[in-house]
Amino acid sequence: MKQILIYCGLLLLMVPGLFGQTVRITGRVTDAADGASLPGVSIMVQGTTIGTITDIEGNYVLEAPSDAVLVFSFVGMQTLEIPVDGRLLINVSLERAAILKEEFVVIGYGIQRREDATGSVAVVGTRDFNRGLITSPQQLLAGRMSGVQVTMPGGAPGDGGVIRIRGGSSLAASNDPLIVIDGVPVENAGVPGVRNPLSTINPSDIETFTVLRDASATAIYGARASNGVILITTRRGQAGAPLQLSYTGTVSLSTVAKKIDVLSATEFRDLMNTRFAGRPEVLNLMGDTETNWQDEIFENAMAHDHVLSATGAFDFLPYRVSIGYSTQDGVLITDNMRRLTASVNLTPSLFNDNLQLTFNARGSLIENFFADQGAIGNALRMDPTQSVRDDQSLFGGYFAWRDVNRPTVGTANPVALLNLREDESSARRFIGNFRANYRFPFLPDLRANLNVAYDYSTSEGNTFTPDYAAWLYFQGGYRGNYWQDRSNQLFDFYLNYNRTFEAIASHIDLTAGYSYQRFWNRGSSFGESVFNNLAFVRGHNPDRHTIIVPDVPYESEQVLIGFFGRLNYTLLDRYLLTFTLRNDHTSRFSPETRSGLFPSMAFAWQVNEEPFMANADFLSELKFRLGVGVTGQENIGLGDYPWMARYTRSLLGASFPFGDPTNFIQTLRPAGYDRNLRWEETTTYNVGLDWGIFGHRYYGSLDFYVRETRNLINFIPVPAGTNLTNFITTNVGNLENMGAEFSIFTRPIVRQNFNWLLGFNASWIRSEITRLTVVDDPRYLGILTGGIAGGVGNNIQIHSVGYSPYSFFVFQQVYDPQGRPIEGVFVDRNGDGIINEGDMYRFQNRAPRYFMGLTSEFN
Repeated sequence: MKQILIYCGLLLLMVPGLFGQTVRITGRVTDAADGASLPGVSIMVQGTTIGTITDIEGNYVLEAPSDAVLVFSFVGMQTLEIPVDGRLLINVSLERAAILKEEFVVIGYGIQRREDATGSVAVVGTRDFNRGLITSPQQLLAGRMSGVQVTMPGGAPGDGGVIRIRGGSSLAASNDPLIVIDGVPVENAGVPGVRNPLSTINPSDIETFTVLRDASATAIYGARASNGVILITTRRGQAGAPLQLSYTGTVSLSTVAKKIDVLSATEFRDLMNTRFAGRPEVLNLMGDTETNWQDEIFENAMAHDHVLSATGAFDFLPYRVSIGYSTQDGVLITDNMRRLTASVNLTPSLFNDNLQLTFNARGSLIENFFADQGAIGNALRMDPTQSVRDDQSLFGGYFAWRDVNRPTVGTANPVALLNLREDESSARRFIGNFRANYRFPFLPDLRANLNVAYDYSTSEGNTFTPDYAAWLYFQGGYRGNYWQDRSNQLFDFYLNYNRTFEAIASHIDLTAGYSYQRFWNRGSSFGESVFNNLAFVRGHNPDRHTIIVPDVPYESEQVLIGFFGRLNYTLLDRYLLTFTLRNDHTSRFSPETRSGLFPSMAFAWQVNEEPFMANADFLSELKFRLGVGVTGQENIGLGDYPWMARYTRSLLGASFPFGDPTNFIQTLRPAGYDRNLRWEETTTYNVGLDWGIFGHRYYGSLDFYVRETRNLINFIPVPAGTNLTNFITTNVGNLENMGAEFSIFTRPIVRQNFNWLLGFNASWIRSEITRLTVVDDPRYLGILTGGIAGGVGNNIQIHSVGYSPYSFFVFQQVYDPQGRPIEGVFVDRNGDGIINEGDMYRFQNRAPRYFMGLTSEFN
């Protein structure tokens, strides 16, 4: 035993020698280009967590094993690995990283060196994407760049964010940006039965987002670029790379962070007993339980996402293949989304890399189960003294306001709204494209580019509400279905000439091409009541079967043809000029107005490249930008044939008895139209400054812009009898946007396994409609909203919404057609179904959120 202990002691004494003696190392880190000190350089002992950083003079002190390897890393510099080899003094000079000098960004129809960009362009890549519960691509770039707002509309599974670039440029038309996926512009209309058109793409397949913000960058897309352009590039394999298998899994839990503060059952009873003392016909309507309706409809929601990918290269064929599965529950019960995605990307190069090919194919299957979001509002209004279930109820076993054996028009049970309604859909989508880039051997500066793409989706959905659901009792319940097929076909061809003329210190990048795109869709929807429904059997509904939505198939198409060109000219590596011109033709407008010309021009000055800035070594970039351009908007939201004289089918209530008195047919009637309708045009003026210091360890930008939209589309009144309607949608107005954008970023820590990006961005936007009518009319009140159901008079201008604290009925404060405020509104105070003078109350700001019995709503 003594010998064993002696041997163990000797072994412990030998261990430090086996791994190297710890020594104190000092040194200084400088920039190899000019010998300047580099503060903040990270120095780590390879394979350990031991490390330090350089001080303001570039000096460092570190204790490490004498045989260790030191890793020196700094943003904008090449990482170095240096063995200690017993040395006590190690000075290091770091070289500038070539990637920062030659970083390329994707632009419309090509790529460009980042430092040569003249427009307002922002890029977000995989390293900087948002993390966590990500189910739609929009969530990856939320808050990542100035001037780009991503607003999530709700918490439903797979919900897409509303993207606005510089606030939008339209009043009645779409304000969505154009989205281009691997060179394929996709339709923003979306797929029926899918909450978000981009949810068919797995976020894990995305490599970068490039956002084109000003007209000098977006004008290459012409008629669809007024609201900015988002270029999405997906991941691909690298030539010569070995096989790499990757799995990414995410599990998350969502919960409602805050619920609306409403009256408890006890507080509600106290209020009722105070307000309606001596009114047993009202007080007897209360129940004897305590129900928190928000707790009944909300739940903690689980979600998980799994992605398996394989990346590498087989001989001359780089590849990436991935498959992903996601499922997400909503915080609203019965809400759910399931998604299965697959993608294949092949990028071979042939003929000594003169021919570069790209094959992209991605498919998705999405199944949605939609919850009735009207239950959220009902949970705030529902009487908290009532129970969720009622054993005596004839309406699915759920409590419902009723008169004997039929429901009344009181607030519907929110839990019943969710559990008794079935609304599900499935959608399948395929996006594939083939791209070829050929460099002519006899003229290597000239390249030919071809892009052929096909985007196809098919979807279907079913909705069912039983006839015993209280809110659809008199209608006999509802069963419906819908389906739609959509396709997007693209053909792009362009030539690119790229050459440097050293004799005149100039560089030319010239692009010219042709684009054809066809959008097509067809579908149908149908809805009917339940045959021999419960209300009919009980004698409360005379219709044993009613067609609510007739099965009328539809089909539509749109064609876009464009000719485009762009010239980038660089002089002395510091003076940059860009000129772009596009001519677009769209079938959405008449032959007289369907052609549009969209030019742009931009100038940039690389100030840090000037000889008088030679001593400003700390500057890695200082670029001043000026730009002006015109873009268009043809997605006006009026279908594909707004300019054409056409007939439309009447509403079900406007039917005509033909032959048999019980046989009613829908009529066809001429619709109003404007043959001179044309696209909105937006002119943008932009001034910007890009800067970076210390090898882009700190960088940012500052932009100021003015956007003027002409031919603004508005829905205006016209003399009756002049155009088959007394309201028409036409080009009448002007809109002006002004704004400023600021961003600053830094990477305080950059290590092999840890990367910290710290950034701040802000934007200011001011929008003003400067014209809204054909002629100036001081009596014009603006765009009317609201309306009276079934009425034929003027709409009402809604000013605000409130609740009466003295009754249990919704009402709104309104303005009359002359713009005068109406101080009071009529509400059915006693629930007798008759509105009289005694029922008038003035607008109040505070109210309980519960309503019972008969309700009346004023628009």
